[in-house]
Amino acid sequence: MFDLARHGDTDTLAAYVDAGVPVNLTNDSGDTLLMLAAYHGHAPTVRALIARGADVDRLNDRGQAPLAGAVFRGEDDVVRTLRDAGADPLGGHPTAVDTARMFGRDDLLTVLTPPD
Repeated sequence: MFDLARHGDTDTLAAYVDAGVPVNLTNDSGDTLLMLAAYHGHAPTVRALIARGADVDRLNDRGQAPLAGAVFRGEDDVVRTLRDAGADPLGGHPTAVDTARMFGRDDLLTVLTPPD
């Protein structure tokens, strides 16, 4: 399952989840299928998992959130997908906002922090 998420095999992974694999299944590091798909830049897989109820804010064992992982990897489509699904830009450590600042991604800060 985890390799399917890492490689963005959306249709196969979705079929397994539809057949009963828990959508928030975690590996031995606490990474969910969503975390792995997000980190590896597979926006269609992220969308499919979200549609099936994946927790967009579930932290792994190191306290990292999928949104921050996507920011770290520069996966802009995944960042937007997660934000559209309500992912918390201040969840985890470092947060997605902190990560964007660290890498000078002012363009993503506008996605992560709504205007006042």
